[in-house]
Amino acid sequence: MPAPVIKLLETPEEMTLVEDLQRAVWRGSETDVVPAHIFITAIHNGGLVIGAFLEGELIGFVFGFPGLDFTPDGPRPKHCSHMMGVKPGRRDAGIGFALKRAQWQMVRKQGIDHITWTYDPLLSRNARLNIAKLGAVCNTYRRSEYGDMRDSLNAGLPSDRFQVDWWVNTRRVERRLSKRARAPLKLDAFSKANLQPLYTPLAWTEDLICPPEHFSPLEGRLLLVEIPSDFDAVKEADLALARDWRFFTREFFETAFAAGYIVTDFVYDEGKSFYVLSNGESTLE
Repeated sequence: MPAPVIKLLETPEEMTLVEDLQRAVWRGSETDVVPAHIFITAIHNGGLVIGAFLEGELIGFVFGFPGLDFTPDGPRPKHCSHMMGVKPGRRDAGIGFALKRAQWQMVRKQGIDHITWTYDPLLSRNARLNIAKLGAVCNTYRRSEYGDMRDSLNAGLPSDRFQVDWWVNTRRVERRLSKRARAPLKLDAFSKANLQPLYTPLAWTEDLICPPEHFSPLEGRLLLVEIPSDFDAVKEADLALARDWRFFTREFFETAFAAGYIVTDFVYDEGKSFYVLSNGESTLE
């Protein structure tokens, strides 16, 4: 596929295209579509809507707006990246990475060094992009962040989310976005370091795995934890099993974050998906 054209979107006509793309990405609930007038108001007040076009068709977008971090030293500006969508059939082709890289460039020009957004921690595809490729980190777990959602991708499950931190001026992020980005991590690197997964999912069927009842004590500077590689398939095949994964990983990540661990990497290898958690804030650099 040829490289998409990435551009800032600013006109009412372009925002109507974004409305239509939302309907294709998050099917099933018209009330969840962000209307054009909200996009227009946001971009007139420091927000960004960035689109990806292929042969004149809008196939992806990312939308965010200015926000505040409330720190012990007072409020600090940040960019809140609220939505990113890629047209079905165009995913896994680097569109999301290109959109986020453009967002990174524009936010840095605004003089802001921090971007946050949320995503479902059980979605391996999203974790690969957000954590492994972009270099975002996470130590914030939000239960039922959006309440009961009605679109086809989220209906039936608590809307638990990671809120990730993207420190846009760090060496970590600059290395991930450079033309000489590192190769994907492999499980072999962890086995050579004698690092074993904290728990082993149980076989449910030939294609589905279910969470164990317990996880091992949290010890050491690094943890390796497995999630389903295709959580959408789990939801479609067995919603009760998907709920089991939601509640198990909720307990695990809340426990790990309270103990000082931070999600710093993600591994997809041999058809399996693993988060890497590190202990200590030095991993944010």
